[in-house]
Amino acid sequence: MKLPGPLPALGFALLVLLLPPSAPAADAAQKAADKTPAAKKAEPMPPTPTLANIAYGTHERQVLDFWKAESSRPTPLLFFIHGGGWNAGDKNRVASLVKVEQLLAAGISVVSINYRYVPQAHAAGIKPPVQAPLHDAARALQFVRSKAAEWNIDKARIGASGGSAGACSSLWLAFHADLADSKSSDPIARESTRLWCAAVSGAQTTLDPKQMKEWTPNSKYGSHAFGIYKQVNGRDVSDFDLFLARRDEILPWIAEYSPYALVSAGDSPVYLYYSAPPALGQDQKDPTHTANFGVKLQERCREFRVKCDLVYPGASDVKHATIQDYLIATLKGPKP
Repeated sequence: MKLPGPLPALGFALLVLLLPPSAPAADAAQKAADKTPAAKKAEPMPPTPTLANIAYGTHERQVLDFWKAESSRPTPLLFFIHGGGWNAGDKNRVASLVKVEQLLAAGISVVSINYRYVPQAHAAGIKPPVQAPLHDAARALQFVRSKAAEWNIDKARIGASGGSAGACSSLWLAFHADLADSKSSDPIARESTRLWCAAVSGAQTTLDPKQMKEWTPNSKYGSHAFGIYKQVNGRDVSDFDLFLARRDEILPWIAEYSPYALVSAGDSPVYLYYSAPPALGQDQKDPTHTANFGVKLQERCREFRVKCDLVYPGASDVKHATIQDYLIATLKGPKP
């Protein structure tokens, strides 16, 4: 475009604005736009719960939502524990893993819980910090059972589900000995913490750094669960190498909080879903959610004759393609 002589500053600025951007500038602008929060896919939201933010404890995060399935008889219940590394996340994430409306239509009620994060537990001096989210899950489950008559729930048919850290918490409940205290003066504490089943996605099945390293060499997850950090610019930062170096010190904690270590005969059946096939002994694109965790837990379960379905792309003998299908079939079916 030929300019008719010098332009006033304002006119030149207007002309620059009207000209089409260069390809590099346009590409840069598009990339910047793609990184904005508005460009990210929003997480699905669950329907409005029957009861919202019901407190099961005194901490602000010890709350749950309840969706009641209409039925003349007590209903099975999905007990959902959200993921987020025990560092983040919210009970609304139930809608990212299951379709609440379909479960309700199938006659299955739903609970989704919040719980104390590991950093909150660490700051409060709870040792190990992972005790807080795991014991919160157990307490919430006992609270729900205490509401069975009021909420029309079948106490026996409760299945846990969750993704990532929520999956690990679900498996911990599935394999841990019953935490019910029959002698407690607290009626909630007298309720059982055992499950009918668990169906999870992307689960960390062990919290033992030695096992993680053997199964997946580039493992990097878990030190925060036990309060093992290094200081970087005055901040606590997770450090897997330090976690591995201090393993012998925390073996009693690993034995208490690692799902793999807790498997025993008579445990609830579990369903494990992973988004990519396993490759034991090899570095993984996502070592924190690798199907290697699933392969090794399935081996462990077979030692004790505990039913463990493992599903990933290309897996054989898949009976239930999704967590939703498994939950409906198992919670509504005969005793496993």
